[in-house]
Amino acid sequence: MKTCLHEQTYRTIAIDGPAGAGKSTAAKMLAERLGFFLLDTGALYRVMALHLVRQGISPEAGRIPLWALSLDLTIEPGIASMKLFLDKEDVTGLLRDESIGIAASKFSARPDVRGVLLDLQRRAGKSWNLVAEGRDTGTVVFPDAAVKFFVTANLKERSHRRFQELVQRGEHPEWEKVFEEMRARDHRDKTRREAPLVKAPDAVEIDTTHLDPQEVLTVMLGYVTEHMNRVCDQTKAQ
Repeated sequence: MKTCLHEQTYRTIAIDGPAGAGKSTAAKMLAERLGFFLLDTGALYRVMALHLVRQGISPEAGRIPLWALSLDLTIEPGIASMKLFLDKEDVTGLLRDESIGIAASKFSARPDVRGVLLDLQRRAGKSWNLVAEGRDTGTVVFPDAAVKFFVTANLKERSHRRFQELVQRGEHPEWEKVFEEMRARDHRDKTRREAPLVKAPDAVEIDTTHLDPQEVLTVMLGYVTEHMNRVCDQTKAQ
């Protein structure tokens, strides 16, 4: 598979889905297995949110000045990993803060924010083989992705995973608050006017409620292998 795969020019695999569905873990594992770079589009919205919050701009601001949308952002890609530098500062580790995640969810509904980051993401797709994960990678950012997945799980399970993640980081979350924030984030993502969270018509849906990460990876590899074998056969037939 790899020989024919790498004869292609900059292939992209898109993984979309709601928060807590396990798409980030799946994306990392798949990128590592394929030898692709990882593009965490959610992290790009988080770094934008961090930048805007540092500028004193609220997600509820009526208008964001153009100067504030200008980012000194460097992406350092890696196999199954990605580092982000904001004004030369490595901010990768700061982006998992819950408050930044909530701000990113709110900022992501704004057309001006999405426009800036859309161009950045598409440029990455022209430079590397990618596993790209987020909310609209298969519908808006990379509509021609080689393979698309929509990873989901029920709300209770996704909230439980987020709760456990916060506990493991040494925080003391309240279950009800985590659940309600997850529900609110789902609502924002699905109802925003710009690029709402929807499953692409040609995406493979994977419900991870009762699957562990290795099982999810196995399912994905099956579809990727099938697609790439088909591409190889078509290439040989030409």
